[in-house]
Amino acid sequence: MRALLDTDIVLDYLLSREPFVHAASEIWQAAIKGEFEAFVSAITPVNLYYVARKLKGDVAARRAVRGLLAVCRIATTDHSALQQALDLNLQDYEDAVQVASARVMSLDLVVTRNTGDYVGAELSVVSPDQFLVLLSARL
Repeated sequence: MRALLDTDIVLDYLLSREPFVHAASEIWQAAIKGEFEAFVSAITPVNLYYVARKLKGDVAARRAVRGLLAVCRIATTDHSALQQALDLNLQDYEDAVQVASARVMSLDLVVTRNTGDYVGAELSVVSPDQFLVLLSARL
């Protein structure tokens, strides 16, 4: 299975955001074990750095981005994906970019805490708990 992790999942894990860190940690460990292929869009490392730097400083922010890049592949977020995102029927362009990036890479689904933000994504979108159930069914 190939899944795009929404930025919120990455932030939850790498910044230990309660109460969400627990499910995000399970997903992260599954990615490390190779139980699925983890992807993020190219905007995620930038967003991670921005948020982590404000909360924890530059050194911690760079460490977080390094950790992300060690575990996740970057889904193509090129001109075509950005253009496709404009045509998606999603309210938030950032979410649309993540969906378009996943579609360009023919990924199976998007994992996010905010599934309601992805209504009309034309791609499977699941919560962290739903994703963990899917993973356990495959093992």
